[in-house]
Amino acid sequence: MDTDVLRAAYEAFAAVVRPLDDEESWRPTGCAGWVVRDLVFHCAGDAQRALVALHTPAAGPPDRDAVTYWQDWAPDPAGAANGRRFERVSASMFLDFRQLRDLYLETTAATVNAAADARPDLWVATQGRVLTAGDLVLTLVVEATVHHLDLVIDLPDAPGPAPAGLAAVRATLDDLLGRPLPLDWSDEHYARAATGRAPLTEPERRALGTDADRFPLFS
Repeated sequence: MDTDVLRAAYEAFAAVVRPLDDEESWRPTGCAGWVVRDLVFHCAGDAQRALVALHTPAAGPPDRDAVTYWQDWAPDPAGAANGRRFERVSASMFLDFRQLRDLYLETTAATVNAAADARPDLWVATQGRVLTAGDLVLTLVVEATVHHLDLVIDLPDAPGPAPAGLAAVRATLDDLLGRPLPLDWSDEHYARAATGRAPLTEPERRALGTDADRFPLFS
């Protein structure tokens, strides 16, 4: 199981979050309507969801894997608006950003430990789906890495995502696309464009052909 990759992805995100002060926690991110503290709260919640899943064996069999899991996450304006409202209200309950930061650090560390103890073939339940623990871990890597790119959009001096995390995102996107990307994009740009964070240019659309209409591959 790719526990080391998950640890690297979480630690890279933590390296950005750890030195931030309260004022910086109100900086904008790459997620529309979310500031840093909103995104950190969301990512802490994602790690908590995984922690629960890793301790919730499912009857199975799996109906999603590390790639098909993302097919359920299509653009949803109404859901996104509700999510923005929930995250903003919830994150604002932390009067001191350090409390939220510590929650993120503690929860992600616990999630990595739980992943390390789980059998890769264990069936687990999350988001109304059943996956193996190994596939769940890969989805967590993708989630943490894409949100890392969101996190640093207005933090120019912050370190970037873990290379292993970016490689996992690229592999997942290629599998969703059904072929290696026919463009000379960096891992970072591929992640942003394929998740709707960066619009396709006309030359990019021509290079992608009919696949351009499938973008974003997930959001």
